[in-house]
Amino acid sequence: MPTDLVATLISPLPCLDEALIARAAAVLPGAQARVLDDRRAIDLAFAPGDPDDPNVAPLGLSVLLSDYRDAILAEIGAHPVDVVIQPAERRRKRLFLADMDSTMIEQECIDELADYVGLKPQVAAITERAMRGELPFEPALRERVALLAGLPETVVPEIVERRITLMPGGRALVATLRANGVHTCLVSGGFTAFTGPIATMLGFHENHANTLVVEDGKLAGRVAEPILGREAKYATLIRLREALGLDEAETLAVGDGANDLAMLGEAGLGVAYHAKPAVAAAAAARIDHCDLTALLYMQGYAAQEIVSA
Repeated sequence: MPTDLVATLISPLPCLDEALIARAAAVLPGAQARVLDDRRAIDLAFAPGDPDDPNVAPLGLSVLLSDYRDAILAEIGAHPVDVVIQPAERRRKRLFLADMDSTMIEQECIDELADYVGLKPQVAAITERAMRGELPFEPALRERVALLAGLPETVVPEIVERRITLMPGGRALVATLRANGVHTCLVSGGFTAFTGPIATMLGFHENHANTLVVEDGKLAGRVAEPILGREAKYATLIRLREALGLDEAETLAVGDGANDLAMLGEAGLGVAYHAKPAVAAAAAARIDHCDLTALLYMQGYAAQEIVSA
């Protein structure tokens, strides 16, 4: 340890002027700037110091990255800037896994289903607690799905068409990764009835989720077992990584809820996207202000490399 590092600063506003960049660079030893998107995204490459320095050697890499991030944020002040610091080597990933609800789309699909039976507030409250990690995911999902018994299965495509909106930057993210040879997978604790069409809209190679049981054209109020939750997302990442012959450093995952934590922790770079507080605190990287194109900038893609979607 130490290794060459890079801090990526990303903002939804054109606020990264020379003065702000200089303030951020001042807390990083030997920082060298590379503009990724004028006034919106920049890389600051630096080295953390002499490995024999007693102030550097005892620090673990995760602690070191966190300390530098905190120092940059202190310099930036109130500006809406996301800061991601990571080893410079192998930043560009070759496998990408993404959660769906509140990550690649702006809604929680089960809450939209519940709205059809007038139970959205009750179901949304359970969803929120489960995503914060206050309730175990699997029983919380069964409880919510039970409330949907009797809904016609035709409701699902209607919701997809009328109520589901893609998260800003999502199409460009997936299109750019695919153009650069990255394998992409949408993995959700939601339902295949949603992940199928949404994965197609976004351009994912594959998708995995739970299956709603349908009887006589209506939702039966049950989910086919076993339920795809935290451990299944984690297992999917490992399975795809091994199938593609990749190592951990070559993988990227993004999510917002507690059932994403194992997947985020196993990825070479796990990103908490506009996430619940406990998830944001635990993830190696977090995006609080920007859209999904931030996941491209943090890999070193410049604006002109992003595929228009």
